[in-house]
Amino acid sequence: MTRPITKLLIANRGEIARRIMRTAHAMGIATVAVYADGDALEPFVREADEAMALGGSSAADTYLDQTKVLAAANATNADAVHPGYGFLAENAGFAEAVIEAGLTWVGPPPNAIAAMGDKLSAKRLMEGAGVPGLPSAELKPGEDVSAAARKIGYSVLVKASAGGGGKGMRVVRTEGDLEQAVASARREAGAAFGDDTVFLERWLEGARHIEVQVVGDIHGAVVHCFERECSIQRRHQKIIEEAPSPAVDNALRRRMGDAAVSAAKAIGYHSTGTFEFLVEDDAFWFLEMNTRLQVEHPVTEAITGLDLVREQLRIAQGETLGYGQDDLCINGHAIEARLCAEDPANDFLPATGSVLAWQPATSSQARFDSGIETGSIVGIDFDSMLAKVITHAPNRREAALALARALEQTRVQGIATNRDFLAEILRTPEFLAGDTTTDFVDRVAPRRHRHVPPEVRAHAAIAIALAGQCDARARAGTLATLPSGWRNTRMPPQQISLRHLDEDMLVAYRCQRDGSFRCWLGEEEFHARILRRSAGAIELEVDGRHTEACLTRDGERWFVQAASFDLEFTERSKFPNLEQSGVHGGLTAPMPGKVVSTHAKAGDEVEAGDLLVVLEAMKMELRITAPIAGRISEMHVEAEQQVANGELLVVVADLA
Repeated sequence: MTRPITKLLIANRGEIARRIMRTAHAMGIATVAVYADGDALEPFVREADEAMALGGSSAADTYLDQTKVLAAANATNADAVHPGYGFLAENAGFAEAVIEAGLTWVGPPPNAIAAMGDKLSAKRLMEGAGVPGLPSAELKPGEDVSAAARKIGYSVLVKASAGGGGKGMRVVRTEGDLEQAVASARREAGAAFGDDTVFLERWLEGARHIEVQVVGDIHGAVVHCFERECSIQRRHQKIIEEAPSPAVDNALRRRMGDAAVSAAKAIGYHSTGTFEFLVEDDAFWFLEMNTRLQVEHPVTEAITGLDLVREQLRIAQGETLGYGQDDLCINGHAIEARLCAEDPANDFLPATGSVLAWQPATSSQARFDSGIETGSIVGIDFDSMLAKVITHAPNRREAALALARALEQTRVQGIATNRDFLAEILRTPEFLAGDTTTDFVDRVAPRRHRHVPPEVRAHAAIAIALAGQCDARARAGTLATLPSGWRNTRMPPQQISLRHLDEDMLVAYRCQRDGSFRCWLGEEEFHARILRRSAGAIELEVDGRHTEACLTRDGERWFVQAASFDLEFTERSKFPNLEQSGVHGGLTAPMPGKVVSTHAKAGDEVEAGDLLVVLEAMKMELRITAPIAGRISEMHVEAEQQVANGELLVVVADLA
């Protein structure tokens, strides 16, 4: 018997909330959004048919608060709940509470979530089904952590038992780093998932991370939808995923698929789920099962033609799959990149701020699953992912290059992102050759930013100068009918001083009688003509070359997209500015966040490398350590304190 869903509450936010809404609306299902205070103006709230404030700013106060989420479902008369991924998606207690409230749970049965949510129990279950797992050890209260690690053998991975997404994970290669890694992983896991249970697992360097998608209905039918490779990672979090894997042949695909289907049937699994494996050559080891929709599900949708959210909703309503394993086949190749607010040049630390411009590429047939729009605010409370970009092509090389181009053509301004880094990965010979293992980022070391040719920088600087000149002329209150830049006497060229990265650029320009401009950057001269100035863009002809630049100004900052490059310039003041000197020995916050703990006080003597402060932002932790041996002369922060980017935390003075 089927149980139709008429109104679906989505217990999530951002990109995945919008993704679920898209399919639900296409199926004629009304949707309800819930939101934290900082998300009130985000697009997923407006796109829902109804939205309820959860009252709070942190994950614990909002999306992890089961009572508030269920109260919102009751207040809006929703008859079903979809958890998305993260937050409560793999919380068996929440699934039970939804069902007990008389609502339809869009996900697997609570007992299956519990069985596979405890990663150690899941490993034992899979070993019973004949699928080997890596050596591991549960960390119980009072457990000798060092002894457990020595028994497994270094290197070890400290791993959160609940959740995923790279949160609560630390690779430890020496015993001296173990205690701090376990404590840090516990805090991070607790903040992200509401469960700080962690365990140790043997860490394999240079393996492949490959997962198998399964789909099952409540009538006992289960199929696998082939594999995805997710080996390109930083901080143990995937950033590029693809389907199928370039390293999996039909025999290995069949073995892994059969193992996943057998395990799913053994626990009475229905809905979508994913079995994750580490693979070396033709051997594979079980890592975990994610009893939810995966972030990377679009690549499976692209190669199979399935809408996995639709499958979840159909299954939750009691419908049969209506297809078998032999009905599924692989069509072409699909690759997904996760666009995140982070600074690759600064060790991928999260970035915060306002999205001043967001314009997905239109020049390729890429799919964009985004959680943002122009004006969105990226804060410290939630994950840094802004959007997913997916391409599908007849073969892997075309999919990779199309994705690189889509990323390069996408306009995202105002906040640091990993966009250029992703494009650089996709164009490396190693990636195009399928040489993709979990150590890829460290081993191949793709450039963190794209190299901008000198002529692109020069044309962008000229675009800023002439756009500013146009705007100033448009605002003129007197002599407004005179041509732009007109002078009745010989005057020195007008100038604008810009800084791009570490380079100072002085742009001088003078209007000619025909309306064109002579421009100078240092000793180099250019001839430019303004073809059109519109809101947010300018078209120029520079030395006979057509140049179009999209411009966004934020105070003294200029953001320029030109020739598929995004550049940021700072306009330097024409007047002297006495800058304050920094505090000698001062350590500042490399990102906005919350102080989790302090490990020294004023007057303490410290050695180089000693831990001083732990910061948390976007559900990850950052350790601030002493750069030199010295004495703490000033400690400016304490636990639970919020700090801004660049705020002074602690001052370490030389012992001498």
